Amino acid sequence: MFVANYMDRVNLGFAQDQLRADVGLSAAAFGLGAGIFFIAYALFEVPSNMLMERFGAKVWLTRIMISWGVVATAMAFVNSPGMFYALRFLLGVAEAGFFPAVIYYFSRWLPDSHRGRATSVFLMGSGTATVIVGPVSGALLEMHGLWGHSGWQWMFFVEGVFSVVLGFVVYRYLDSSIEQATWLTDEEKAGLVTAIDAEQDARDAQRGTTARVSRWKLLADPQMLLFLWIYFAINVALYAVTFWLPSIVDDIGGLSDLQVGFLTSVPWICAIAAVYVSGRISDRIGKRRPVLVVLLLVGGCGTLLAVLVSPWVGLGALCLAAVGFKPASPVFWTIPQSYLDARAAAPGIALINSIGNLGGFVAPTAFGIIEDTTGSTKGGLVGLTVVGFLAALSVLLVRGGGRNDRVRVRTSKGAAAPAPEEAPGTARSVRPGTGTA
Repeated sequence: MFVANYMDRVNLGFAQDQLRADVGLSAAAFGLGAGIFFIAYALFEVPSNMLMERFGAKVWLTRIMISWGVVATAMAFVNSPGMFYALRFLLGVAEAGFFPAVIYYFSRWLPDSHRGRATSVFLMGSGTATVIVGPVSGALLEMHGLWGHSGWQWMFFVEGVFSVVLGFVVYRYLDSSIEQATWLTDEEKAGLVTAIDAEQDARDAQRGTTARVSRWKLLADPQMLLFLWIYFAINVALYAVTFWLPSIVDDIGGLSDLQVGFLTSVPWICAIAAVYVSGRISDRIGKRRPVLVVLLLVGGCGTLLAVLVSPWVGLGALCLAAVGFKPASPVFWTIPQSYLDARAAAPGIALINSIGNLGGFVAPTAFGIIEDTTGSTKGGLVGLTVVGFLAALSVLLVRGGGRNDRVRVRTSKGAAAPAPEEAPGTARSVRPGTGTA
């Protein structure tokens, strides 16, 4: 599902030249259209995730997938800037809730000790998509003129229809809960449920209450604000590289659409391996923050080198950037997963994802303006270096990031829950809105 999701989201970068020529879009207008997706995504993320809690993963994830496939297919019929903006906005509405729904889904299927690897494997889907989308989109773009249609129209139509068909397949095979999984024995189901419930019981014991967690108070928690900023920065870097990588590779010169597609796959092939390795390392050592800091610094160094070297060497530098920024996302998500109470996990994760994904609006929009103004993307790459380094510094301010770090919350009456007795050397948790241990 994530392969199809990411492909329909970022294939726009490969259609850039043909689409801009046919529809009459400037670089800034194209960047705005690429980014407006994320405005809709942010607006509808939390409501979508709350509806997923009501209808269940099977129904809601299938609804999300089929609706985004329909909109992605409709992109083949864009004939004006206004229609381009409208369909990109609707694509954001359709996709809203998919990623946080899956992250929440993992929290109800796997104990914390296994979520780092699971999240990394899941997010390898986006890396796989970026590897696949280049050659596939390049091949479809070369169908230009077939039956009187442009190559970019064939690309959007074929890739969108694929998502619609896959949505019906998903409905047949996806299980909403552990209890519904026919591929598990009763003993395996009981073991998983017991492990996950034990983690929630431990959180309840730590708080000394079973009161509901106020979802809106999450915004008053300094740690949540740090999560929002760090994920925003990761997305600024990641989507800038994703949307503009085909254009940067095309600057090498003398390449066909298919060759550009294959070359843009190279950084993401490197990133897939890095995603899996970083997830294994963070699970093994049980400390997420040091791994995340290193990844962000590596990504920032990669974008800086891309400015200073020739286009061919710059492709290698962008491989380094992808190796840093792509794995940063799955490693990051293990930190709020461990921090948030399970009953606030769905809205909390959706909040982080929706605000953080606004980085996907800022990145292509800013790059488009910079290219229109300067005629080059180098200024944007320097900006990504700064963003990556600032995000790395911000991670150092995050409390926790270890396997046993949990949020402590207030009771519904606002009184602080009594602190549990702590074994020597254990990390103390932070109450939302107080910033104190």
